Amino acid sequence: MMFLHEHVSTTVGCSSISMLQKQGFQTWPSPSCSCYQDRFRVRPLPWQPSYKHAEKPLKAMEIFSQMPLQPNEYIYASVITACASLSALVQGKQVHAHSLKSGYKYISFVSNSLLSMYMKCGLFDDAFSIFSNISAPNSVAYNAMITGFAENLQPEKGLELFKLMNQKGLQPDRFSFVAVLGISCNKEDLEAGRSLHCQTIKLGLDSSAFVGNVLMTIYSKCGSIGSVESAFWSIKEKDVISWNTFIVACSHFGDHAKALMVYREMENACDIHPDDFTLSGVLTACAELASIRHGRQIHTHLIRSKPNLDIGVCNALINMYAKCGAIELALRLFHSMPNRNLVSYNTMIMGLGNHGRGQTALEIFKQMKTWGFSPDSITFIGVLTACSHAGLVDAGLIYFDSMKETYGISPQLEHLSCLVDMLGRAGRLEVAERYIEMFPFGNDLIIWGSLLSSCRLHKNVVVGERVAKRLLELQPTVSSPYILLSNLYASNGRWNDVAEARKMLKGSGVKKEPGHSMIEIEGGTVKFTIGDFSHKRIEEVKEILGTLNFQAEEFNLQVSSSF
Repeated sequence: MMFLHEHVSTTVGCSSISMLQKQGFQTWPSPSCSCYQDRFRVRPLPWQPSYKHAEKPLKAMEIFSQMPLQPNEYIYASVITACASLSALVQGKQVHAHSLKSGYKYISFVSNSLLSMYMKCGLFDDAFSIFSNISAPNSVAYNAMITGFAENLQPEKGLELFKLMNQKGLQPDRFSFVAVLGISCNKEDLEAGRSLHCQTIKLGLDSSAFVGNVLMTIYSKCGSIGSVESAFWSIKEKDVISWNTFIVACSHFGDHAKALMVYREMENACDIHPDDFTLSGVLTACAELASIRHGRQIHTHLIRSKPNLDIGVCNALINMYAKCGAIELALRLFHSMPNRNLVSYNTMIMGLGNHGRGQTALEIFKQMKTWGFSPDSITFIGVLTACSHAGLVDAGLIYFDSMKETYGISPQLEHLSCLVDMLGRAGRLEVAERYIEMFPFGNDLIIWGSLLSSCRLHKNVVVGERVAKRLLELQPTVSSPYILLSNLYASNGRWNDVAEARKMLKGSGVKKEPGHSMIEIEGGTVKFTIGDFSHKRIEEVKEILGTLNFQAEEFNLQVSSSF
């Protein structure tokens, strides 16, 4: 089929098509219909954008190719946009050539659409050539170029054009700021983001959700929860993306209780309804708080309101139940899912592994491969965790070695950490030490610290001394190697060495960080540190502890007397 007719008329009409479009018809009159013969121009043709907005750019191109009419600038712009959305470069170039022949070279509607198309297709030189030939580029042309450079990982050129745009006296609009804010976000350039934020405030653009949502994303990546919250409340008409971004930001900064509060406020907002992203975000917060009460409430609401749950929401529910200790509920939900993806399997394997259900986790892993899913890096973290917690050492070693050999996945620090933990639990300390030495990222404090703890557990002084020496070489300003080594000597009754280790700690000038415990109270976290009596309810705490100690002593006496 010829993409362009060589013979086109100069008349354009579409009132009947517009009527059909408004009535929801999906069939269109033939181009030969008499309604096309009315000699008047309209801007733009209603049917062209309708197909584009209905995600039917291909149909828009087909109709364009069958037009027995002379297109105007609005039709050219629409069909070029359709070509861009399909990355149909060949057809786009044909339309470009046809527009040049028709005399639309300097019409902004056409040139701006061409800029976007060439940028989306990665032809920067062609796009810049068109841009350079525009005598007075408007803000739309600048926005197309800036967005194109941002999307094609050339942020510096995008920023240069933004500066040029300001120098030319053109006032940036919300599209300009969203493009450059996106660049700052990807670069994690907080100072640039703040500077742009100030400009949006001056222009009154920060109050729109379109700009405000991007500002929140920047502060989520490299700012603070306070900045995210400030940007959120500046938005006058918040959309669901605004709420979702705020909820995810709260969890990102560790304030999961606040994420639940924001969700409740969102539910009270009359014109906003949570979507699947909202539910996934708030269920993640429930999981991190181990708040099964809130998670069950959300699940119950979903059962009543949404019979067919999104796969992402199901995965979040599985994760929530697993982290809250309800592994059977997680497993039941997993088996009830009509469709699963790789995340579903990874989440279930990890959950089972953390609950010591290693055999079941490995069965899920085998089932995953049977259904055609290829494991990824995260899958093997779950598998190795399952093997570690269930004592399946030989199976764990086989899976670790198969990562590279069978699946082409290079083990990373997380996998090595799981392996060392597994071997350490089993007392195979020399094997763990050899594996650590095999990898370039083996000089990790956490991995060596884990191995030293295992040495203490199994009272292996020989390996323990070597590991402690390595730890002290890596970071002599940390107290934990001295403490662990001292405890290792103590477990073997080597009191002279205990004294020597403590002397070394004192001589190093390193102070031991005081131990602490954390508990959850009404959705909040409270920290108790050794020697710190500053808590406002410390007297009540001491009274309860005294009661518990008394009860424990009584129990011990009863047990002793029974023997």
